[in-house]
Amino acid sequence: MNLRKWRRLLALGCTLTIIMLRLVWLRVRGPMDDRARALWLQWACRGVLRAMSVEVRVQGALPARGLVVSNHLSYLDIAVFSAAMTCAFVSKAEVRKWPYFGLAARASGTIFIDRSSKASAAATAAEMRERLKRAVPVLLFPEGTSSDGERVLRFHSSLFQPAVEAEAPVTAAAVRYVACDATAERELCWFGEDKFLSHLWRTLGGGGFSAEVCFGDGRVYGNRRGAALAAYEVVAGMRSGAMEAVNVVG
Repeated sequence: MNLRKWRRLLALGCTLTIIMLRLVWLRVRGPMDDRARALWLQWACRGVLRAMSVEVRVQGALPARGLVVSNHLSYLDIAVFSAAMTCAFVSKAEVRKWPYFGLAARASGTIFIDRSSKASAAATAAEMRERLKRAVPVLLFPEGTSSDGERVLRFHSSLFQPAVEAEAPVTAAAVRYVACDATAERELCWFGEDKFLSHLWRTLGGGGFSAEVCFGDGRVYGNRRGAALAAYEVVAGMRSGAMEAVNVVG
Protein backbone atom coordinates (compact mmCIF):
# COMPACT_ATOMS: atom_id res chain seq x y z
CA MET A 1 0.00 0.00 0.00
CA ASN A 2 1.35 3.45 -0.95
CA LEU A 3 0.85 5.44 2.25
CA ARG A 4 2.08 8.61 0.59
CA LYS A 5 -0.66 8.33 -2.00
CA TRP A 6 -3.40 7.87 0.59
CA ARG A 7 -2.01 10.65 2.78
CA ARG A 8 -2.07 13.08 -0.13
CA LEU A 9 -5.53 11.94 -1.14
CA LEU A 10 -6.82 12.62 2.38
CA ALA A 11 -5.14 16.05 2.40
CA LEU A 12 -6.62 16.84 -1.01
CA GLY A 13 -10.11 15.78 0.05
CA CYS A 14 -9.97 17.97 3.16
CA THR A 15 -8.62 20.88 1.13
CA LEU A 16 -11.39 20.63 -1.48
CA THR A 17 -14.00 20.61 1.28
CA ILE A 18 -12.52 23.70 2.94
CA ILE A 19 -12.36 25.45 -0.44
CA MET A 20 -16.09 25.03 -1.02
CA LEU A 21 -16.94 26.07 2.54
CA ARG A 22 -14.95 29.27 2.06
CA LEU A 23 -16.73 29.92 -1.24
CA VAL A 24 -20.11 29.60 0.47
CA TRP A 25 -18.96 32.00 3.20
CA LEU A 26 -17.72 34.56 0.67
CA ARG A 27 -20.96 34.41 -1.30
CA VAL A 28 -23.02 34.88 1.84
CA ARG A 29 -21.07 38.08 2.51
CA GLY A 30 -22.13 39.51 -0.84
CA PRO A 31 -21.39 39.57 -4.59
CA MET A 32 -17.82 38.81 -5.67
CA ASP A 33 -16.13 40.97 -8.29
CA ASP A 34 -13.44 39.76 -10.71
CA ARG A 35 -10.57 40.32 -8.29
CA ALA A 36 -12.35 38.66 -5.36
CA ARG A 37 -13.05 35.58 -7.47
CA ALA A 38 -9.46 35.48 -8.72
CA LEU A 39 -8.11 35.80 -5.17
CA TRP A 40 -10.39 32.98 -3.99
CA LEU A 41 -9.14 30.78 -6.84
CA GLN A 42 -5.53 31.63 -6.06
CA TRP A 43 -5.98 30.73 -2.40
CA ALA A 44 -7.76 27.51 -3.40
CA CYS A 45 -5.15 26.43 -5.93
CA ARG A 46 -2.27 27.05 -3.56
CA GLY A 47 -4.00 24.78 -1.07
CA VAL A 48 -4.55 22.07 -3.68
CA LEU A 49 -0.91 22.13 -4.76
CA ARG A 50 0.31 21.97 -1.15
CA ALA A 51 -1.87 18.91 -0.60
CA MET A 52 -0.33 17.29 -3.68
CA SER A 53 3.24 18.29 -2.70
CA VAL A 54 3.68 20.39 -5.85
CA GLU A 55 5.99 23.39 -5.54
CA VAL A 56 5.57 26.34 -7.94
CA ARG A 57 8.62 28.35 -9.04
CA VAL A 58 8.27 31.55 -11.07
CA GLN A 59 10.61 33.52 -13.30
CA GLY A 60 9.78 36.93 -14.74
CA ALA A 61 7.38 39.71 -13.80
CA LEU A 62 3.78 38.71 -13.11
CA PRO A 63 1.37 40.29 -15.62
CA ALA A 64 -0.98 42.81 -14.03
CA ARG A 65 -3.46 42.94 -16.92
CA GLY A 66 -4.09 41.82 -20.48
CA LEU A 67 -3.99 38.39 -22.11
CA VAL A 68 -1.57 35.70 -20.95
CA VAL A 69 -0.95 32.74 -23.29
CA SER A 70 0.87 29.51 -22.45
CA ASN A 71 1.60 25.99 -23.54
CA HIS A 72 -0.70 23.39 -21.98
CA LEU A 73 0.46 20.17 -20.30
CA SER A 74 -2.22 19.16 -17.80
CA TYR A 75 -5.30 20.12 -15.82
CA LEU A 76 -2.74 21.07 -13.15
CA ASP A 77 -1.65 24.03 -15.31
CA ILE A 78 -4.72 25.90 -14.10
CA ALA A 79 -3.78 25.41 -10.46
CA VAL A 80 -0.15 26.29 -11.19
CA PHE A 81 -0.88 29.56 -13.01
CA SER A 82 -3.56 30.60 -10.54
CA ALA A 83 -1.18 29.91 -7.63
CA ALA A 84 1.38 32.15 -9.30
CA MET A 85 -0.91 35.04 -10.30
CA THR A 86 -4.47 36.29 -9.94
CA CYS A 87 -6.26 35.61 -13.22
CA ALA A 88 -9.34 34.27 -14.97
CA PHE A 89 -9.20 31.42 -17.48
CA VAL A 90 -10.64 30.59 -20.88
CA SER A 91 -11.69 26.93 -20.82
CA LYS A 92 -13.51 24.41 -22.96
CA ALA A 93 -17.26 24.33 -22.39
CA GLU A 94 -17.41 20.74 -21.10
CA VAL A 95 -15.50 21.76 -17.95
CA ARG A 96 -18.63 23.64 -16.90
CA LYS A 97 -20.37 20.28 -16.29
CA TRP A 98 -17.55 18.51 -14.43
CA PRO A 99 -18.39 17.48 -10.85
CA TYR A 100 -16.94 19.90 -8.29
CA PHE A 101 -14.43 21.45 -10.71
CA GLY A 102 -17.17 22.79 -12.95
CA LEU A 103 -18.68 24.63 -9.99
CA ALA A 104 -15.26 25.94 -9.01
CA ALA A 105 -14.61 27.12 -12.57
CA ARG A 106 -17.93 28.96 -12.74
CA ALA A 107 -17.37 30.52 -9.32
CA SER A 108 -13.91 31.77 -10.31
CA GLY A 109 -15.19 33.59 -13.39
CA THR A 110 -13.93 31.20 -16.06
CA ILE A 111 -14.90 32.12 -19.63
CA PHE A 112 -16.17 29.02 -21.41
CA ILE A 113 -15.94 28.27 -25.13
CA ASP A 114 -17.42 25.57 -27.34
CA ARG A 115 -14.88 25.45 -30.17
CA SER A 116 -17.34 23.64 -32.44
CA SER A 117 -19.81 26.54 -32.29
CA LYS A 118 -19.24 29.84 -34.12
CA ALA A 119 -21.85 31.49 -31.90
CA SER A 120 -20.00 30.33 -28.77
CA ALA A 121 -16.67 31.55 -30.16
CA ALA A 122 -18.19 34.97 -30.88
CA ALA A 123 -19.72 35.18 -27.39
CA THR A 124 -16.41 34.15 -25.83
CA ALA A 125 -14.53 36.79 -27.81
CA ALA A 126 -17.02 39.46 -26.72
CA GLU A 127 -16.68 38.47 -23.06
CA MET A 128 -12.88 38.44 -23.35
CA ARG A 129 -12.92 41.97 -24.80
CA GLU A 130 -14.91 43.14 -21.80
CA ARG A 131 -12.70 41.34 -19.28
CA LEU A 132 -9.50 42.63 -20.87
CA LYS A 133 -10.56 46.17 -19.97
CA ARG A 134 -10.37 45.25 -16.29
CA ALA A 135 -7.47 44.73 -13.89
CA VAL A 136 -7.49 40.90 -13.74
CA PRO A 137 -5.49 39.16 -16.53
CA VAL A 138 -7.16 36.54 -18.72
CA LEU A 139 -5.19 33.32 -19.31
CA LEU A 140 -5.60 31.31 -22.51
CA PHE A 141 -4.08 28.02 -23.70
CA PRO A 142 -4.06 28.68 -27.46
CA GLU A 143 -2.89 25.17 -28.41
CA GLY A 144 -6.51 24.17 -27.76
CA THR A 145 -5.50 20.92 -26.02
CA SER A 146 -2.89 19.58 -23.63
CA SER A 147 0.21 17.81 -24.91
CA ASP A 148 2.98 15.48 -23.78
CA GLY A 149 5.47 18.35 -23.64
CA GLU A 150 7.63 17.05 -26.47
CA ARG A 151 6.90 20.19 -28.48
CA VAL A 152 4.69 23.25 -28.33
CA LEU A 153 1.67 22.81 -30.61
CA ARG A 154 0.56 25.50 -33.05
CA PHE A 155 -1.23 28.43 -31.43
CA HIS A 156 -4.74 29.08 -32.75
CA SER A 157 -5.02 32.80 -33.40
CA SER A 158 -8.78 33.45 -33.18
CA LEU A 159 -8.90 34.32 -29.46
CA PHE A 160 -5.98 36.71 -29.78
CA GLN A 161 -8.36 39.05 -31.60
CA PRO A 162 -10.05 40.41 -28.43
CA ALA A 163 -6.64 41.51 -27.11
CA VAL A 164 -5.81 43.17 -30.44
CA GLU A 165 -9.12 45.05 -30.47
CA ALA A 166 -8.77 46.09 -26.81
CA GLU A 167 -5.13 47.09 -27.37
CA ALA A 168 -4.34 44.93 -24.35
CA PRO A 169 -0.84 43.54 -23.78
CA VAL A 170 -0.24 39.89 -24.65
CA THR A 171 2.20 38.10 -22.36
CA ALA A 172 3.73 34.79 -23.42
CA ALA A 173 4.32 32.27 -20.63
CA ALA A 174 5.63 28.73 -20.43
CA VAL A 175 5.08 25.97 -17.90
CA ARG A 176 7.32 22.97 -17.26
CA TYR A 177 7.13 20.08 -14.78
CA VAL A 178 10.30 18.83 -13.09
CA ALA A 179 10.08 15.64 -11.05
CA CYS A 180 12.03 15.16 -7.83
CA ASP A 181 13.12 11.74 -9.07
CA ALA A 182 13.96 10.42 -12.54
CA THR A 183 10.36 10.59 -13.79
CA ALA A 184 10.15 12.15 -17.25
CA GLU A 185 7.97 15.23 -17.73
CA ARG A 186 5.81 13.27 -20.19
CA GLU A 187 4.66 11.03 -17.31
CA LEU A 188 3.40 14.08 -15.42
CA CYS A 189 1.44 15.48 -18.37
CA TRP A 190 -2.23 14.69 -18.95
CA PHE A 191 -2.98 14.25 -22.63
CA GLY A 192 -4.57 11.98 -25.21
CA GLU A 193 -6.97 9.34 -23.90
CA ASP A 194 -5.58 9.25 -20.36
CA LYS A 195 -8.40 9.35 -17.79
CA PHE A 196 -8.47 12.15 -15.25
CA LEU A 197 -8.90 9.98 -12.14
CA SER A 198 -6.24 7.45 -13.14
CA HIS A 199 -3.77 10.24 -13.88
CA LEU A 200 -4.55 11.96 -10.58
CA TRP A 201 -4.09 8.67 -8.71
CA ARG A 202 -0.66 8.11 -10.30
CA THR A 203 0.36 11.70 -9.57
CA LEU A 204 -0.58 11.40 -5.90
CA GLY A 205 1.64 8.35 -5.59
CA GLY A 206 4.65 9.88 -7.31
CA GLY A 207 7.80 11.26 -5.74
CA GLY A 208 6.62 14.85 -6.01
CA PHE A 209 7.54 17.50 -8.52
CA SER A 210 7.83 21.22 -9.06
CA ALA A 211 6.09 23.35 -11.66
CA GLU A 212 8.25 26.03 -13.24
CA VAL A 213 6.55 29.03 -14.86
CA CYS A 214 8.32 31.65 -16.92
CA PHE A 215 6.69 34.93 -17.97
CA GLY A 216 7.87 37.07 -20.87
CA ASP A 217 7.22 40.75 -21.44
CA GLY A 218 3.76 41.99 -22.38
CA ARG A 219 3.38 43.40 -25.91
CA VAL A 220 0.54 45.05 -27.81
CA TYR A 221 -0.02 43.63 -31.31
CA GLY A 222 -1.76 44.99 -34.39
CA ASN A 223 -3.17 41.71 -35.69
CA ARG A 224 -4.06 38.34 -34.23
CA ARG A 225 -1.94 36.16 -36.51
CA GLY A 226 1.16 38.16 -35.77
CA ALA A 227 0.37 38.00 -32.05
CA ALA A 228 -0.14 34.21 -32.14
CA LEU A 229 3.06 33.58 -34.09
CA ALA A 230 5.18 35.87 -31.91
CA ALA A 231 3.78 34.38 -28.69
CA TYR A 232 4.33 30.84 -30.02
CA GLU A 233 7.98 31.57 -30.78
CA VAL A 234 8.56 33.02 -27.32
CA VAL A 235 6.91 30.06 -25.58
CA ALA A 236 8.75 27.51 -27.74
CA GLY A 237 12.00 29.31 -26.97
CA MET A 238 11.28 29.25 -23.24
CA ARG A 239 10.51 25.55 -23.39
CA SER A 240 13.66 24.68 -25.32
CA GLY A 241 15.90 26.93 -23.21
CA ALA A 242 16.78 26.99 -19.54
CA MET A 243 13.79 28.04 -17.44
CA GLU A 244 15.59 28.90 -14.24
CA ALA A 245 12.56 29.78 -12.16
CA VAL A 246 13.73 30.89 -8.75
CA ASN A 247 10.85 32.60 -6.91
CA VAL A 248 8.91 30.03 -4.92
CA VAL A 249 5.15 30.63 -4.60
CA GLY A 250 3.89 30.19 -1.06
